[in-house]
Amino acid sequence: MLGDKWITDRTPTEKFPHYTRANGADVLADPVTPLGWTWSWESGVVLGCRDGFVSYGVFDADEYGDPPESFGLFGGYFYNCLTQARMMGVRQPGATPEMVDDAYFDAHPDVPPYEAEDWHESEVHSQRLEKNAEYLLGTDSHPPIEELKILAQELRDSRPDLTSLTLSELVARAREMQYPTRQIFDQHVMASLAASNGPAILTGLLAEIGREADVVKLVTGIGNVDSAEIGRELWSLSRMIRDSEYMSTHFDEASPNIDRDLLSDEFNASLDEFLHRHGSRGPNEWDPGSDTYESNISLTYSQLDLIRKQDNSADPLVAFERNASERDQLRTEFEEMFTGNEEALAMFAVGMKAGELWMALRERNKCSAVKPIHEVRMCFNEIADRMVEEGHLDSRKQIYMLLEDEVDSYIKDPSSYSDLLREREADYKLLFDLDPPFIVNTVCPPLSEWPRKSDIKYSPVTVGEVMNGNGCSPGSYTGKAKVILDASDPSALEPGEILVTFNTDPAWTPLFLAAGAVVVDLGAIGSHASIVSRELGIPCVASATDASKRIPNGATITVDGAKGTVTIIEMP
Repeated sequence: MLGDKWITDRTPTEKFPHYTRANGADVLADPVTPLGWTWSWESGVVLGCRDGFVSYGVFDADEYGDPPESFGLFGGYFYNCLTQARMMGVRQPGATPEMVDDAYFDAHPDVPPYEAEDWHESEVHSQRLEKNAEYLLGTDSHPPIEELKILAQELRDSRPDLTSLTLSELVARAREMQYPTRQIFDQHVMASLAASNGPAILTGLLAEIGREADVVKLVTGIGNVDSAEIGRELWSLSRMIRDSEYMSTHFDEASPNIDRDLLSDEFNASLDEFLHRHGSRGPNEWDPGSDTYESNISLTYSQLDLIRKQDNSADPLVAFERNASERDQLRTEFEEMFTGNEEALAMFAVGMKAGELWMALRERNKCSAVKPIHEVRMCFNEIADRMVEEGHLDSRKQIYMLLEDEVDSYIKDPSSYSDLLREREADYKLLFDLDPPFIVNTVCPPLSEWPRKSDIKYSPVTVGEVMNGNGCSPGSYTGKAKVILDASDPSALEPGEILVTFNTDPAWTPLFLAAGAVVVDLGAIGSHASIVSRELGIPCVASATDASKRIPNGATITVDGAKGTVTIIEMP
């Protein structure tokens, strides 16, 4: 039975009392595993986030506690620190905490009002932020992220034969991945915070002329987005299957239990290259306890089986080129419109450049960040497989019920943990039915008071109803809705259907490639999934509250990814 607090949960501190699921549910969407949180997050990402806010100029390191309150975890669910985010509004010249709230929330009743404290305002940090803003808006490149991309790939390139390592050597290699994780996430904070600047400038400028709806089109088709490139590579692999009669037949009969010996040498070579560079990607890829393309090859086959059924006309490169052309036309239109207004023209140029650079860098750094986490995954998967063979574990997943400070002891005496890990796994599975509070306000309610997802009733949509959200990728599409909550099982989606889900990350890209449009309960214009959907040319509306609970499978809906609307045309 679950207690009132999960084993890895935080306790809000007096200095950083407020946390939110906003902009967090697409990071660690499901309850994170105990080993995933303590090994890769507490000892890597959490420290990197603190370092990033210090590097960005918002804080000094000693303003945080130990461990730093840069992120929260409650009921096993991931939370952003609202207090930390609001300090951007306090200390950034020209900003306010209310601006931060407006970016996160839509008048949510649980959001606590901002209350100023003596330590909040800081002229020193305001000066740092002002200087940093000049750099972020003026630079044409940011070398640290490019250097970390090389470093992250080298971690994969230098991976030894894990089957030849001892248990202690596997643990040591996994530990070596913690500092690179921290390094990369330091820069991820920089890229994530900077990625909002371009759209914010463009929104402010175009709102004055009643054209703010065009902002999403101006940040579409920017190119050089690594996460979108992964989607295009999967598309190319799917075309190889589609163009081969015998490979298509094998997928028809065997997917996802594919026999690689029955696939062409050319396909296998391309697949191996894809897995070497992108094997770290998969649903919930931030958690080493989750499967990825390399750790579970059947996941890759399932995704390819879905995409291969799409007609060639759905080629994402064609959609990208179409959107890039529209973007160039809009750019020219606005440049001509602002001719004669030097200040507006300059602001437009700055907004466009910042959006292009930092959104691409954000996705590049995301690809880098999950690579050391994947190396941790592969080490512990190897340890787990040996333990299963020796009878100490029931399944590979049970090893992720350990805490970091238990790993060395476990390696010495695994049998002493067998019953404990079974009990933890049973409790961990109960977390999935908890409905986490959107806001944790000073004190987190005990888990016994959290609603159960299975008990919550939602009123269905009605014909003619218009659901409003954030327009995240332009285009309009009408089709049948299909609600999918698990990207690891894409078989329910038929090509051309509209994917409706709770939240996504770039690992959902294969489903995007098969879908006619995407509707997401959570997310914003700068979220990972939104950036990727724009680059793939797929209409997307995010923050359509409770869409995945209220829209039934088979409903005919129209998604307008520029206006941010989902219109119910017909019920099934």
